[in-house]
Amino acid sequence: MKQIDDILLKYCPDRSNLLPILNEMQNQFGYLSREAMEAVARYLRLTDGTVYGVATFYPGFKFTPSGRHCVKACRGTACHVKGAKKVLGELEKRLGIKPGETTEDLEYSLDTVACTGACALAPVVIIDDEPHGEMTSQKVEEVLGEADGKT
Repeated sequence: MKQIDDILLKYCPDRSNLLPILNEMQNQFGYLSREAMEAVARYLRLTDGTVYGVATFYPGFKFTPSGRHCVKACRGTACHVKGAKKVLGELEKRLGIKPGETTEDLEYSLDTVACTGACALAPVVIIDDEPHGEMTSQKVEEVLGEADGKT
């Protein structure tokens, strides 16, 4: 709770600070917990529903903890044309989760992104900010193993 209070005290209690506070909370904790959102609501004198409504409107906010390894599969046009759907399917199979979810052991989170900007390397998967180009479903096990080896 002290970390939450430390963040709140950086801002004056004005509703115009709602998004900056939520952004900082997520940056600090990796997601927006119920406790954090309730504290923001109290601090800004807003209802819990208002804070939750704003947070759920923006797709960048998460409400569950992220895994130690963040896996992002590109679904841009170049990646799509070169087989990204199969790569994503293999990621889902290997991890046992769908995009937007985290494994029960909190090791992996899986997301999709509209475009990584690395179209020449399509299809692309980014694991912990490291791009892996020319992905195939066969290479999924290899890159996931590399991520495990870094911990």
